[in-house]
Amino acid sequence: MMKFALFLGCNIPARVQQYDTAARAVLAKLQVDVTDIREFTCCGYPLKNTDSMTALRFSARNLALAEKQNLDVLTLCQCCFGTLKKAAHLLGENRRLKEEVNAFLAKERLVYEGKAQVKHFLSLLHKDIGEAAIREKITGGFKDVKIAAHYGCHALRPSDVMQFDDPVSPRLVDDLVKLTGAKSIDWSKKLECCGAPLLGVNDDLSMTLTAAKLADAKASGAQFLSVACPWCHLQFDTVQERMETEGKSDANLPSILYPQLLGLAMGILPETLGLSKNVKDISGVTAFIVQE
Repeated sequence: MMKFALFLGCNIPARVQQYDTAARAVLAKLQVDVTDIREFTCCGYPLKNTDSMTALRFSARNLALAEKQNLDVLTLCQCCFGTLKKAAHLLGENRRLKEEVNAFLAKERLVYEGKAQVKHFLSLLHKDIGEAAIREKITGGFKDVKIAAHYGCHALRPSDVMQFDDPVSPRLVDDLVKLTGAKSIDWSKKLECCGAPLLGVNDDLSMTLTAAKLADAKASGAQFLSVACPWCHLQFDTVQERMETEGKSDANLPSILYPQLLGLAMGILPETLGLSKNVKDISGVTAFIVQE
C-alpha cells in the first residue's frame, strides 16, 4: 500500500471540500493511504510574486514536515503542486539557498533535506497506479457522455520541473477521462487559462477568458467539463453561475472534478463524492453510468 502526506492547501478545505472527500474515497478504493499533517500551512503560492523568499520558506517548511514523517507529498491543487515542485527544484539546485532556508526552519527544529517527492493526484493515478489497476475498480463506467478535459496551467509548466505531461500536446487527463468510459472531446482552447488568476484584479478580462473556453467546449460537443484544480473548478462552477446571472455566458456547461467522475465510474455514491456541493447541477451525469 502506498502512503502519502495529503496536502490540501487553502482553497479546498475552505471552498471545495468535495474535492477532498471525493479524492479520499477514490484513493481508498485504490488502496492508497493518506495521512493529514496538521502543521501544514499555505504552500506559499499567493506570495510568490510579492515575496519570493517567504513563499519559498512556506514550501520548504511543508516539505520538511512531510520528510519528518518519511512521507512523500500528494497534492490535489495544481497551484500547490507547482509551487512545491518548484521550491524543491530551487533548493536542489542552490545549496546556499537551501542553507538559508534551513537556518529559518531550525527555529522549529525542522530541516529540509530534499527527500520528499511531490506528486499530483492525477499523475499518481496515471503514472504510479496505472490504467490497468484503476480499470479493475470500475464497476461499469460511462457511455455516450462527452467531456472537455481541462488541464490547467501550473501542472504543465515549466515542463522540465513539473514532469507532468507534454506541455504542448498533453494526453494524461484525456486518458484518465477515457478510462471512465466517457469520451474526451477535442477542443481548440483546451490548454488556455481558465481566467481564475485575474478574478478580483480584472473581472471583465477574467470572465472573457472563461466565456471563450466555455463557448468553445460547448461548440465542440462537450456536456461537462472535467477539472482537477480547485481554482479552475471555482471558475467554471461558481463564477460561471455568476456569469450566467450577469448575461456573460449561456454555455451552461457544468464542471465535474475528476475524482467525482472517476468515483461515479467506480460505483461510489454521489453523496460521498459531494456532487450536491457543486454550485452548478451535475446530477445529470449519473444518467450516463452503465453498470456491468
